[in-house]
Amino acid sequence: MTTQDRKTSFLSGRMAVSLVYDVCAAVAVMQFTIWLRYNFEQGDYGPLYLWQASAIYGAVALCVYLWIGLHRGIWRFTSFDALVQILKAVTYSTILFVPVLFLFTRLDDFPRLVPFLHWPLLVGVLSAPRIAYRLIRSGDLAAAFEHEDPDRIPILLMGHSNKMEPFIREAQRLGAKGFPYRIVGLIDPDAAETGHDVRGKRIVGDLRTLEPAVERLRDAGRAPQKLVLVDPNIKGEIVASLLESCDRLGIGLARAPAVTDLQSSDASKPVDIRPVDLRDLLGRPQKVLDRTAMKQLIAGKRVLITGAGGTIGSELTRQAALLRPAKIMVLDNSEFNLYQIDLELSESHSDLPREQILADVRDRQQIDLIFAEHKPEIVLHAAALKHVPIVEDNPVEGMLTNVSGTRNVVDASLAHDVGTMVMISTDKAVNPSNVMGASKRIAELYCQAQDLAQDRMNFVTVRFGNVLGSTGSVVPLFQRQLEQGGPLTVTHPDITRYFMTTREAVELVLQAAALDQGQKTLDGNTDGRIFVLDMGKPIHIRELAERMIKLAGLEPGRDIEITYTGLRPGEKLHESLFHEQEKHVQTHAEGILLAAPRVIDLNQLRPALDRLVDSATSRDKLGVYRVMRTLVPEFEGEDLSKDTPQDDAEGAGGDVRNLH
Repeated sequence: MTTQDRKTSFLSGRMAVSLVYDVCAAVAVMQFTIWLRYNFEQGDYGPLYLWQASAIYGAVALCVYLWIGLHRGIWRFTSFDALVQILKAVTYSTILFVPVLFLFTRLDDFPRLVPFLHWPLLVGVLSAPRIAYRLIRSGDLAAAFEHEDPDRIPILLMGHSNKMEPFIREAQRLGAKGFPYRIVGLIDPDAAETGHDVRGKRIVGDLRTLEPAVERLRDAGRAPQKLVLVDPNIKGEIVASLLESCDRLGIGLARAPAVTDLQSSDASKPVDIRPVDLRDLLGRPQKVLDRTAMKQLIAGKRVLITGAGGTIGSELTRQAALLRPAKIMVLDNSEFNLYQIDLELSESHSDLPREQILADVRDRQQIDLIFAEHKPEIVLHAAALKHVPIVEDNPVEGMLTNVSGTRNVVDASLAHDVGTMVMISTDKAVNPSNVMGASKRIAELYCQAQDLAQDRMNFVTVRFGNVLGSTGSVVPLFQRQLEQGGPLTVTHPDITRYFMTTREAVELVLQAAALDQGQKTLDGNTDGRIFVLDMGKPIHIRELAERMIKLAGLEPGRDIEITYTGLRPGEKLHESLFHEQEKHVQTHAEGILLAAPRVIDLNQLRPALDRLVDSATSRDKLGVYRVMRTLVPEFEGEDLSKDTPQDDAEGAGGDVRNLH
């Protein structure tokens, strides 16, 4: 035991109270037993055995209890192992008491029956309050009497004691077949808990003392093979630090299933303890969401989701379905993606009225007919071309989908009395260095302009960074490269990106859409605003690659190489969530910021958009670039029009140079 452990053990208030109670109980029961032996009358024994024998037994018990660690048990987690510990403590105390008493009294006139009466009485006095306290706190003792099988895989649990206790209880209930692991110790982030027992399992350390705690377990022949995270609130940087520690210790890092999953399991199927993944490394504390407001936004309404088969669209569909809309309509131009999300809805929400719509947002007439027929009240617009290199090589297609497609959805929403339209944007729209980002910025401009131009409906633009594991993103690429034995390719050693899990992003999108319409920006605007999700700190892609290699149980640079390929066309080293002119404030919803709009008047914007769409429709790439650069002057991408004669440029772009 380290100095810190000894200090914690002796300074813990609960431990001291438990120890004082146990020793006082030992002394009192010894006195009572002697009185009982003599029928509660003063006999020939005199006061010697009543006081001296009791004091000697108390001293012996104190030493034995400290040696065994009886005081370490947390009473609300009393289990079979704790009761066995009491039996051992009383037995050893009683056996040692007799020879110690002999040294002082030669056992003259000592009633030989006293130790035999004293043993069961003291076991009961020590056990009863613990059992009663456990019953009062949890009402369940059945699971506490399950024994551990030494042949199970040894693991170390980590979490706060109130999170670990129900997990251990359910693990004991499942038995060796349902839970093929042996818990050799516990790690509690709270250092003050070190040395306590939870259902007979010792808290051997905290976050700071994890590595020495594992080494002590190894020295004791109880080395764990895995550190298993039980507390779901242990995420992000803590998990990254634990991954480094486990790598040095040569043990795995895993995430335990939720207690509710264990409760619904039976002993016939082993519990699945999964390795930690990038979601755990990325995870931030759960945001406090106003689910009542989110439900009021969706419940009982007809909801249309464009791009419903994509990464964001499919998660929007799942979460919207949980909020009980009157009808949900999923729209996508991919037959396979549409089939998949509709099948998922049919399995998870079979009673929910739904419609699958195979359509392309670029088809203005079709979109208008769909709105006229289905009359959506909420539109969640996630349809977009998002892959930077592909859109960079195909700028015309990017503009037709991301700009013309968005305009079609916006105009149809206005024409058919939609209440709220939510457009999904991206951090790449800020100071864009690629066509995809510029196209999304133009789409933002149109939504903002329409929001400012009328009061009949609300346009909500939500901007966020990369979604972890989305199709075509860096994480699936790294996973594929890992499967092939590497190397993992990173474009630049210093490149960073914002990341967020799909679930967190969509929850905050719906939260932003449900925010009070009176929320104002710094300049007092309530229209044309952009909601920006708080993405936390940007992550170095190089570190992301290293962590993925370590999660695979490999060593970066030794087992898997990381190579640098150079920045791709349109790619920036660092992304931003706000333009320098977009002053932002914190909303009353945690994790959502509000940016003041940078807008173009709708009457000026429309003719520029007409020229942009006409150029894209006629596949005039130079014309697309000319108008795009005028609408988004901060665009930092390749200038295809630099060699074009001035009169041609003016003819294609028109008088849009002063829009900003």
